[in-house]
Amino acid sequence: MKLGIRILVCFLLIFVGAFYYLTRGFMSDIRYRYLEGVEDVLVDQARILATMVSQEVETDGLSTDRVRRIFEGVNAFRFSAQIYQGTKTDVDMHVYITDDKGIVVFDSRGEAAIGADYSNWRDVHLTLRGKYGARSTHDDPNTPAATTLYVAAPIMVNNTIAGVLTICKPTTNINYFLEIAKAKVFRKSVLAGLCVVLLSTALMFFIFRPIKQLIRYADDVRQGKKAVLPKLGSSEIGDMGRAFEKMRDALEGKKYVENYIQTLTHEIKSPISAIQGAEELLEEDMHREQRRQFLTNIRNETERIRELVDRMLHLSSLESMNDLETSESIQINLLLKGVLERFQAVIEQKHLKVAAPAQGETLIYGDSLLVEQAISNLIQNVVDFSPDHGHLAISLTQEKEHVTLVVEDQGPGIPDFAMGRIFEKFFSIRRPANGEKSTGLGLNFVRKIAELHNGSVHLENRPAGGVRAIFKLPC
Repeated sequence: MKLGIRILVCFLLIFVGAFYYLTRGFMSDIRYRYLEGVEDVLVDQARILATMVSQEVETDGLSTDRVRRIFEGVNAFRFSAQIYQGTKTDVDMHVYITDDKGIVVFDSRGEAAIGADYSNWRDVHLTLRGKYGARSTHDDPNTPAATTLYVAAPIMVNNTIAGVLTICKPTTNINYFLEIAKAKVFRKSVLAGLCVVLLSTALMFFIFRPIKQLIRYADDVRQGKKAVLPKLGSSEIGDMGRAFEKMRDALEGKKYVENYIQTLTHEIKSPISAIQGAEELLEEDMHREQRRQFLTNIRNETERIRELVDRMLHLSSLESMNDLETSESIQINLLLKGVLERFQAVIEQKHLKVAAPAQGETLIYGDSLLVEQAISNLIQNVVDFSPDHGHLAISLTQEKEHVTLVVEDQGPGIPDFAMGRIFEKFFSIRRPANGEKSTGLGLNFVRKIAELHNGSVHLENRPAGGVRAIFKLPC
């Protein structure tokens, strides 16, 4: 399992556990908060009704006629009150009054309870002793949530407790409101959880996206592709990426120097040996023509070394570039025309027939000098490998995103063993005309130029014989 997924899963497990603990605690606690709110109201109501009854007691003794008439009027009047999602149509609160001995003298539900002894009930017992009296009872043993709240207040006459008034409120409506509240809390909790999951996933993507970019960058470096350090910002990941880039430059620089020293030594060894052999032979007596031939060999090998060094220096400066130093609008058809004019003498010498594209305006953006050198190397290759009186086919097409230059010859083609190595440095195939090899840097030079322009170059054998070179550059 990937690190990002592990972190995300662990984070979600921690979040789910903490969220479940908080939600469960809130769900279990919300009922008590509701009951506390209801009890607070009942305390006020009990105090108000007890004061009203106290005033009646002072004048008429412990009379409950007024309270009875009030409840008869309340129960006779029908109403409909829309309380959020619930509708209330009757008064579910009832009241009972006891004397100073705890004997019931009034019950709003009827006459059945009058005369009953409530002195041992908690609400009456505590209130008669000057304390706060309240209790709750379960109406149905099988339904723990079905309870009734009892809140009592003393009936005071001349600073003496003459009785107790208790208000009773069933929690049926409270339970209904609680279920609605819990459903809302549950829906919002699920929605909040989904939002957290989505935001966490997005955050993990945001965090690990530069890491994945850095991994792709490292893979491209490992595979030898053109790799550009992605924009990683100023975070620690960005610092790590820039450290990788510096390490890459240091390692590539060291490897680059080692490879160039080895390859240059290998490539120069052969012409130096030839020059040394010719020089030793020139010390002996020989005919003028033979001496001229050895001097010509020395000049040729010296020119080969010079050309090899020049090309290596040019390629070295090109490989040190990560991006183009200059970029301008280029009419590639004019560059092609100029290159063909420079090769005109060689083309006429080999009696080659060239099918070039018609004049037009084909634009690209890039470094005109580098593009011209790449085209020149491709034309040089097809001219070298074309037989006398052969045909060269050159086409230039512009598509939506690319300009494609295709150059075809009628030469011997690329051998199978060389197909995978044709773009390697110092790898070259013998020319059919004289059997000589080139420096082996031309096609590698063309590929580097194509990469700098975000383009590509590809060589393939034609079914009818010869080679087709395809050079693509973005418009």
